[in-house]
Amino acid sequence: MKIAVVGATGLVGGVMLKVLEERNFQIDELLLVASERSVGKKIKFRDKDYTVISLFAAIEKSPNIALFSAGGETSLEWAPKFVEVGTTVIDNSSAWRMDHSKKLIVPEINAAELTKNDKIIANPNCSTIQMVMALAPLHKKYKIKRIVVSTYQSVSGTGIKAVEQMENEIAGVEGEMAYPYPIHKNAIPHCDVFEENGYTKEEMKLVRETQKILDNSAIAITATAVRIPTAGGHSEAVNVEFEEDFNLNEVRELLNNTDGVTVQDNLDANVYPMPMYANGKDDVFVGRIRRDGSQPNSLNLWIVSDNLRKGAATNTVQIAEYLVSKSLV
Repeated sequence: MKIAVVGATGLVGGVMLKVLEERNFQIDELLLVASERSVGKKIKFRDKDYTVISLFAAIEKSPNIALFSAGGETSLEWAPKFVEVGTTVIDNSSAWRMDHSKKLIVPEINAAELTKNDKIIANPNCSTIQMVMALAPLHKKYKIKRIVVSTYQSVSGTGIKAVEQMENEIAGVEGEMAYPYPIHKNAIPHCDVFEENGYTKEEMKLVRETQKILDNSAIAITATAVRIPTAGGHSEAVNVEFEEDFNLNEVRELLNNTDGVTVQDNLDANVYPMPMYANGKDDVFVGRIRRDGSQPNSLNLWIVSDNLRKGAATNTVQIAEYLVSKSLV
């Protein structure tokens, strides 16, 4: 099993390597791939030093699977070139997510859709993954009609420069700005670029990707995405209206029985999900589970997950694990 990690020197690429190591993924040959400026760098994996190689060099080695986390432009240009040599690409960028010919996969929800013919597989956006992980079992039971979501997203979702900006501001050091404003002691209602409709790309990803993963374009969704000064972990306040009524105890039971979801919902002991507890973990944490008394069949949830793990790297590796387990590569 020959595995390439494209974008190995980046924030998500580094977490991918950590997750591959933790989950003891079978690798007979590992290719660490990055841009030309990073070629020649050394990265340690399973106590062995690997030298970063170029995209051209990686293609020449025809890997079985390439895990991409190198940005949309790189994915659009290079993923098809890897496919030409027989590689299956699992892409963490937004490049292929809304392509009708590509599948958008959260393994716990829709991995069974995958076949040997799927050579480019899209990994959803981090904020989408954690929301659908919690909502998919509820949708199956009660049928979602409408979702209103507000996100509180960590700076690591933007990348290394944003983390450095926050750290510099905390330390009182001037440095490069990833955002148009300071992030320390602030909240910026601006994740990604604005579209013509006044929503950001991040907000519209929550709309379009959720509809695609749940295979229902009729679900009405509106989102507001906010960047906050946390280093890791995204949080979401989600209000969901169902076609059918629900029982709160049954909701908790459904979530408790969902692989990859942990319920933290004990108000007497002040137990609820927070980024500081989700950091470094693969589960999606759900709490503050309560009925919305302002309209029928409506539920409020607070959903938290490590955006670099289940929101990116872990989900990508889980897709690769599924492909291998089903002999699809």
